[in-house]
Amino acid sequence: MIFQRALRQELASASGAVFTTLFTITITFMLIKILGQAAGGKVASADVVALIGFAILTYLPILFILTGFISVLLVVTRSYRDSEMVVWFASGLSLSQWIKPILRFGTPIFLLTIVLSFIVTPWANQQSQEFRERYDKRSDIAKVSPGKFQESASSDRIFFVEEVAGDLSKVQNIFINTIKDGRSSVVVAKEGKIDIDEKGDRFLVMSKGSRYDGLPTEPDFQMMQFEKYGLLVTAQTKAGAGNKSAKALQIPALLADPNSFNLGEIFWRISLPIMCAVLMLLAVPLGYVNPRVGRSANLIISLLLVMVYLNLVNIVQANIVQNRFSLGQAWWPPHLSAIVLVALLFVWRLKVNSRLHPLVIWSKIKYRLLKKVRSAK
Repeated sequence: MIFQRALRQELASASGAVFTTLFTITITFMLIKILGQAAGGKVASADVVALIGFAILTYLPILFILTGFISVLLVVTRSYRDSEMVVWFASGLSLSQWIKPILRFGTPIFLLTIVLSFIVTPWANQQSQEFRERYDKRSDIAKVSPGKFQESASSDRIFFVEEVAGDLSKVQNIFINTIKDGRSSVVVAKEGKIDIDEKGDRFLVMSKGSRYDGLPTEPDFQMMQFEKYGLLVTAQTKAGAGNKSAKALQIPALLADPNSFNLGEIFWRISLPIMCAVLMLLAVPLGYVNPRVGRSANLIISLLLVMVYLNLVNIVQANIVQNRFSLGQAWWPPHLSAIVLVALLFVWRLKVNSRLHPLVIWSKIKYRLLKKVRSAK
């Protein structure tokens, strides 16, 4: 009881530090990424905080999985480094007796991973997708910030407006530079407004302005003045809401339409909780270090094994999406392979005097072989 209580406290302390570090790195990365998208006009500036929150929710399952694995690995490694495991083995206890307290520690993380992967993450993806689609449906003029040059979504037009009305439909002091077929066209107008025709196309109708085609040094340079001039901003498409991403659908919706993308998403969501439990158990035998040598080797091996496991799951998911494997055939082999590896490593790291240890089994086989050879002589 004393050992289990002390182990739980140490694991809780280590997990808090690990999660804080991983969370800080993730939120910094997402902040830089989304702020860059906002600066490039891909998302609205007012939606930055919400999009960062949704992005963090989608990464939380992976963060919890890594937190559990790294916490257990650090605690077991420290026990070996401080020679506590020597005392543990000398007391007649086995490494397998770490499994129960590790599972107790990992149960809340396992349950949180299930809730996040099956409920919270799809909701966060759906909300993020709706924010981005809402912004994409706005016209280029509506996305322009007053006093700032901004490129259109098609990258062939640059807008500048001095003022935007409160309803985003009227602008003043407009500058538009359009490049088409290598030819530049500049339109300058005092004011303009958004108009929608009967087909649903959006036009920017400008008044009291001028248009300049080409360069003044070229012979085909043209200049004209106008009272009213219409410029197509957004063409109406017949596509509706479109198919939502599989990542934004809840499990009932995925099961209702079992296409390859949805089945691949189901496999990924099932894999996350399984990886959470398997990796925490895998960290126990991987935590072995020789106090006289250091712990660099086992940390490198642990990192490589985790990367191989994650890549294997991603490869299987890609094969499900490409209809090479069915969900029933593909969901269990990567996880069964990881469970077998955990079992083999536990057997390898058991006490040498355990009858299940490979060295003990080999010594028995060798003894019997030598006995047969002697009896044959």
